[in-house]
Amino acid sequence: MKKLFMCSLAMAMMMSMAAMAQDSMKQDNDSMKHDTMKADTMKADGKLMTVTGKISDDGKSVTDKNGKSWAVKNPEALKGHEGHDVVLKAHVYNATSEVHVMSVKMAKSAMKDDMKKDDMKKDDMKH
Repeated sequence: MKKLFMCSLAMAMMMSMAAMAQDSMKQDNDSMKHDTMKADTMKADGKLMTVTGKISDDGKSVTDKNGKSWAVKNPEALKGHEGHDVVLKAHVYNATSEVHVMSVKMAKSAMKDDMKKDDMKKDDMKH
């Protein structure tokens, strides 16, 4: 009878230790997930993204399709696109509302408008 009692006691202790170990592992994983989410949020600032919008007349800012204005860190990259609708590949800094332009392309709607103007000029030249 003593042996059965000791085995039962030992078994109960092992089960409770295993349960506690699993709980502490879960807490460690939760804190690791939280730390990872923090790091991802920090990495998101400066992430290369696509911004579609209109370049200001001075070329120092862009207003995206949602109406948010972004200061351009490197306005020299936008020379010749002042006032145009464009698609930018840029590092976006949400905290400071700034973008660092990596590439610029004319937006399709702006390109269609330019093509129509060119066609109209050609028609005028024919007459």
